[in-house]
Amino acid sequence: MSGSALSPAARRLCDAMAAGFPGPGDPAALRAAAAGSPSPGPEVASVRDEVADGVPVRIYDPAPGATGRPLTLYLHGGGWVMCGLDTHDALCRNLAAASGAVVVSVDYRLAPEHPWPAAPDDALTVLLWARARAVELGCDPARLVVAGDSSGGNLAAVTALRAPGLLAGQLLFYPPLDASMESGSVAEFARDHFHTAAHMAWYWDQYGGDPTHPHVSPLRAPDLSALPRTLIVLADCDVLRDEGLAYGRRLGEAGVDCAVHLVPGVFHGFLGLPLPAAATALATAGAWLAATTTSAAVK
Repeated sequence: MSGSALSPAARRLCDAMAAGFPGPGDPAALRAAAAGSPSPGPEVASVRDEVADGVPVRIYDPAPGATGRPLTLYLHGGGWVMCGLDTHDALCRNLAAASGAVVVSVDYRLAPEHPWPAAPDDALTVLLWARARAVELGCDPARLVVAGDSSGGNLAAVTALRAPGLLAGQLLFYPPLDASMESGSVAEFARDHFHTAAHMAWYWDQYGGDPTHPHVSPLRAPDLSALPRTLIVLADCDVLRDEGLAYGRRLGEAGVDCAVHLVPGVFHGFLGLPLPAAATALATAGAWLAATTTSAAVK
């Protein structure tokens, strides 16, 4: 896909963001830069913090008292090193408002202090907690979806691999799926697109784990046939683009109902930016979540 280019608006945002963002190497500096001043999201009727079997979570309920809705477990991005409930508050609010689903955002443990498998273990802990409390939350336990952006998309994909039969869907926003970083888009967008290849390689190093293990690199899983209905949203100008495309192809070949939306003219992390493409992608994801029905695989 050579020749992909950022839109003028995305290029301006990309350059402005990159100018104030540290290079890889210092977790504290990266966390401070990522914290910034998050943009507010839409009003949601109920937003509350809880602890799910030891893991902090934030629960977004757009319609308290409703029943039978989808329940979405959300895993934030940030290279497994940074970000948290506050940085992704607006994104979770948008998904809850657009879908009518209850969204449970997970404050999983971060690397390098807590390397693999701390984060995926936290994700699985909250998944089981949320499923057990689904009816109490006004949701259908058979309409459980796992979602995430960037490194959170990786955690969502890993959680789906670890919990066959428990999920009705997985929603992956520009996820890293192969620690080898050998795809063509890594070289094509290695620099000058905010999320650099050097950053991604450093994030993988902090995260740890065997890079060939499917619970680190889901693209290396030998069998994807047990996975649920899937939506993958990708940025066209992103080092991770080709991994996402390859995963979508493999899911389709395995017989999984998988849709891939490749968004032109944008870069990694675009969902949180004031771009029309971000609003459209969030609306698409919300409609997909709202349409989640009981999967035949869910028991």
